[in-house]
Amino acid sequence: MLLDSDSESDVAYELCQVVGRAILPYRSGDTFGTAFFRDGDDPVGESLLTAADLVGASGGELGLRASVTEPAGVAPAVVSEAEIVPGWARFPGDGVAVLPTGGLHRYAGDGGWRWRVQPVPAGIAAGPEVVARLGADAGSAFVLALGVREDGSRPLEVAIERVVRDADAVRITTELPPGYVGAPVFVVQPDATGEVSPYCLGLVLPGVDGHPVVTFDRIRAVLPVTSGDV
Repeated sequence: MLLDSDSESDVAYELCQVVGRAILPYRSGDTFGTAFFRDGDDPVGESLLTAADLVGASGGELGLRASVTEPAGVAPAVVSEAEIVPGWARFPGDGVAVLPTGGLHRYAGDGGWRWRVQPVPAGIAAGPEVVARLGADAGSAFVLALGVREDGSRPLEVAIERVVRDADAVRITTELPPGYVGAPVFVVQPDATGEVSPYCLGLVLPGVDGHPVVTFDRIRAVLPVTSGDV
């Protein structure tokens, strides 16, 4: 669904309000990306998602934005992935990495703080019918990510882009800035009642002159085999 520019701005604003605190900066060496919390309606429960290509090298770490922890000033600036058990489960064939959040919550509790996040709700994770409604005609897509500024800061950003589908391949048509790989992609479509609603289509994969998107129907297929240690 292609929106006019005013409607796109409205959707971008609403997404920041609803799921802005789902988004975390991720870094592995000199590679920057984004991860995001999603709620579960499956045996895994809540989990953190990102692109598989970002995960695996030693030294990976999650940044902790001030808005996603409480009380203020207690949580560290970063969490090393080596300190989180269970760790990431990688599914390179699907392009996604999954981290059940039980270890993240234990880590926070041991440090005297807690997470204050807004996971992407299970109810807006796109099903096959949402993916099927995409086509060769470009539709509006909204990517919520932590960009990378020259001073090293990682602000929350929304890139308003275009998404297309060719057979089973879903793609963002333009190349995104550093830090956007792993970020969630949202679209809007009519729901069962005819009302226009947002859907989390999936997440951004690495690409050249555009980016493949691994959609939630594929992500759901790997979630049940991920440890649900919560």
